[in-house]
Amino acid sequence: MIAVGRTLTLVAGGAVALTVRSDAQTMSFEEYDPPSSLVVPEHRVTRAKYPFIDVHSHQSLSADYQRLSREMDAMNMRAMVNLSGRTGEALATAVRNAQAAGAGRFVFFANLSFSGIDDPQWGANAAAQLERDVKAGARGLKIFKNLGLDLKDRSGKRVPVDDPRLDPVWRKAGELRIPVLIHTAEPRQFFEPHDKTNERWLELKERPERARPPAEYPSWATIIGEQHRVFRKHPRTTFINAHLGWLGGDLAHLGALMDSLPNMYTEIGAVLAELGRQPRFAKQFLTKYQDRVLFGKDSYQPTEYHTYFRVLETADEYFDYYRRRHAFWKMYGLALPDEVLKKIYYKNALRIIPGLDASAFPP
Repeated sequence: MIAVGRTLTLVAGGAVALTVRSDAQTMSFEEYDPPSSLVVPEHRVTRAKYPFIDVHSHQSLSADYQRLSREMDAMNMRAMVNLSGRTGEALATAVRNAQAAGAGRFVFFANLSFSGIDDPQWGANAAAQLERDVKAGARGLKIFKNLGLDLKDRSGKRVPVDDPRLDPVWRKAGELRIPVLIHTAEPRQFFEPHDKTNERWLELKERPERARPPAEYPSWATIIGEQHRVFRKHPRTTFINAHLGWLGGDLAHLGALMDSLPNMYTEIGAVLAELGRQPRFAKQFLTKYQDRVLFGKDSYQPTEYHTYFRVLETADEYFDYYRRRHAFWKMYGLALPDEVLKKIYYKNALRIIPGLDASAFPP
C-alpha cells in the first residue's frame, strides 16, 4: 500500500517526528495510475494508413456481419480471419452466411475435434475432416492452446504439441496448401513464481487463473520446444506462430528461430506491448523479417486497434497501451516504412492464405 498525507514535525531537541494526518489516503498498486505530464507531439491514428487483414480474430458464427463491416470500414480493415470456425456443418453454414453478407471480407479457419484421439484412426479421420472443411470454404486451420496444456487422452496423460497422432493433420495441411495458425503455451511469466520479480504480477493478480504452476503444468520451455519440433518435422507445412511465439520480449531468439524455420511465420496479436517498449530493436526486427510477420489483434475491440496503428505507423513517444495489466509501461512508435507496413498489413497474408481477394488491395 502507498500512504500519502504524511507531515514532518520539528520537536524539542531538534528531532524530527513523522506523523500521519487523519485524512491520509491509502491506495493499492493497482489503483496508482497517474496521467503523464510529458508534453510531446501526438498523432492519434483511428484508421490504418493501408487496408489491412486481421489474421487473428474470434467471432461468433452468428455474428452481425453488417455491423462488423461498418466497423471494419471505419478502421480500414478489408478482411477478417475468424479463427473460431469450428468444423463440419457448423463451419459450412458459417461460410455460406458470411459470403452472402460480404464476399471475401470474412474468412474462416477450421478447428480440430480431439474427441476420440485414442482411436488409432483418429489422425487419418481428422485429416480427412480437414480436407472436407477446406472444400466447404475453410482457408486454414487454427490450433488452440489446449493442445500441450490441458488436453489429455483417455489415460489422463497430457497430449503434447508434437504428439505423433497429429502428424497426419500437419501433413494434410501442407498438401492442401493452407496455413496452420497455432497458439502454443502462454507468456513465459505465467509459468514462473507469482512474486515481486514477475513482470506480469499485476495481470496474474487480476487473473489468477492464468498462472501455470509447475505442480500442474510442464515448463514453458518444454511446451514451446514441442511446438518447434512440429515445425521442423513438417517443413512443407506453413505455420503461423501466434503471438510472436511468446518471444516478443526476446526478438533475437525469435529471429534465430525464423532463420532456422523458413516454414514459420508469426503475427502480433495481443503482444503489441512488447514491440512498443523497444521501438528501435523492434523496427530492426520487423524490417528484417518483413516477409514473415502478419497483422493480428486477437480480442475484437475496435478502439483498441488505434494503438496498433499508432505503434506501427507513427514516431510518437511515451503513450498508453490500452490494457494496463498487459503493460504498465508506455508505448513508443516504430514509424515503419511504407513497404514494411504494406507487407504486415496485407501482402504477407495474401501470399499464404488462399481465397483472399487481392484486387481489393493496392499493389
